[in-house]
Amino acid sequence: MSFSAATGFVVLFLSVTVGQAGPAWSVKYDPSQICGLRGSTVKIKCSYKYPSRIDGKNTKVKTMFWFTKENNQVPVDLEKDSDYKSRITYESTESSSILIIKDLKQRDSAEYKFRFITNQPGGAFTGSPGVTLTVLDLRVQVRRSETQTELKCESSCDLTNPPSYVWFNKGKKMEEQTSSILVSVRDGDRYSCSVKGHDDHRSASVYAPEFLSAKLISSGQITEGQSVTLTCSSDANPAAKYTWRKNNNQSVVSKDQQFVLSSILSSDSGQYYCTAQNELGEKTSGPVSVQVTYAPRPPSVSVTPSGDIMESSLVTLTCSSDANPEANYTWYKEGEEAPKASGRNFTITNIMVQQRGNYSCEAQNSRGRYNSTVTVNVVAAPRNQVAAAAVPAVFLILTLIGLFLWIIRKTKVWKQQSKPGAGQVPREQVNPEEENVPYSVVHLATKQEEPLYSNIRSKRHKKKKKEEEMVEYTSVNCGRTRTDARTESEKQDTVEDPAALYSTVNKPRKNGRETPTGL
Repeated sequence: MSFSAATGFVVLFLSVTVGQAGPAWSVKYDPSQICGLRGSTVKIKCSYKYPSRIDGKNTKVKTMFWFTKENNQVPVDLEKDSDYKSRITYESTESSSILIIKDLKQRDSAEYKFRFITNQPGGAFTGSPGVTLTVLDLRVQVRRSETQTELKCESSCDLTNPPSYVWFNKGKKMEEQTSSILVSVRDGDRYSCSVKGHDDHRSASVYAPEFLSAKLISSGQITEGQSVTLTCSSDANPAAKYTWRKNNNQSVVSKDQQFVLSSILSSDSGQYYCTAQNELGEKTSGPVSVQVTYAPRPPSVSVTPSGDIMESSLVTLTCSSDANPEANYTWYKEGEEAPKASGRNFTITNIMVQQRGNYSCEAQNSRGRYNSTVTVNVVAAPRNQVAAAAVPAVFLILTLIGLFLWIIRKTKVWKQQSKPGAGQVPREQVNPEEENVPYSVVHLATKQEEPLYSNIRSKRHKKKKKEEEMVEYTSVNCGRTRTDARTESEKQDTVEDPAALYSTVNKPRKNGRETPTGL
């Protein structure tokens, strides 16, 4: 087998000559097998013979053509075959014919035969077997190891003398011209090869996966029991293999390009990732979210504190349910139609015995609703505990009231004593008409050493509003000895009582002036 090339043509010839029908009628093909580069132009040649005269009649060739197909056992001229439209040309003489096929395509691989028809009766002849054309499909074979990647340029033709090759990366010619090369693949690398001298007829490029797309095929919300499909695609040569993982987990959930979740469950919700991989590299997609909607599961209800609850305690009821979308919660009390509260937690402060009973929590979303019930048992507090708790409170209240009154009284006394000329009034200045006014009786211990002051108000006479607003004060003197304006004989007739209590009362007169009264 030999390789020959002319300008614009690449043809590999097998030097086999085929003849038929003896020296009188014959068609010879040279060569009988041809390999042509895809996209290039090939020439298929033959020579033919026929008798020059039969029964005194000269032989003339009326029609000649090439064909690959037959219609009802009648050969179809290639010029009339739509697959070869505008791509073929005949160059023929009285003894030879050349078929020229441009822009070779993979489907052009076939057996080509030449047929000629003369003016003699039955004077038609077909050269069989014909010429086998194989369109040379250059391809890059990829072999990958742990450390390097080998690229090999191969063809579908079994060539005994393979030609030299040229390598390209991203459209630029490389220095290597052997059939195989070692490369380190990086993102964006695209390798191709061609036969030397025919750079325009390159193999398809090989490259790692690009333009990876992963998506969910579903309409509307996903509900339990529905069938859902995840699909993944990419641009890669060699073709990529696909794997699916959930939530970036290393375990593979599917090795198909399309991942089908039939009768989907709520547990299938999550983020899914697709990885496309070939011998030149791999690429992983972004997350594809799958959210399965479902009605609330039976709610879990709890009471804090648990068991029997003492009245006046703080009680919290808690409700939770698994649902998508998230559930809304409403609380009801058995025997009451109106809801008691909304939200996950229901708090009762200072709970009473009459609030005991069964409470239900209803969890609801757009897919449905579900409720659960819990019992709240409230017990009354013992009475002695109530009384014991009340005594300190009452004592505290009384103490505060007494302290408040004492502060007010001390403030009034301080204000009156701070007035100019205020002091103790002699007993002789007391109005005799007012000595019958009752005053309060103050009992003091015999050991009282300090003077005691007290405010005493008269109950007999009511004064005008202005007079009632005047400060009344009393000066009380205590002690064993007492000095006053009495006569000397009165002092002798009177025996001093150690426990005697004396006071001076300033009482307003009717004319608005104060009249001191002594006791």
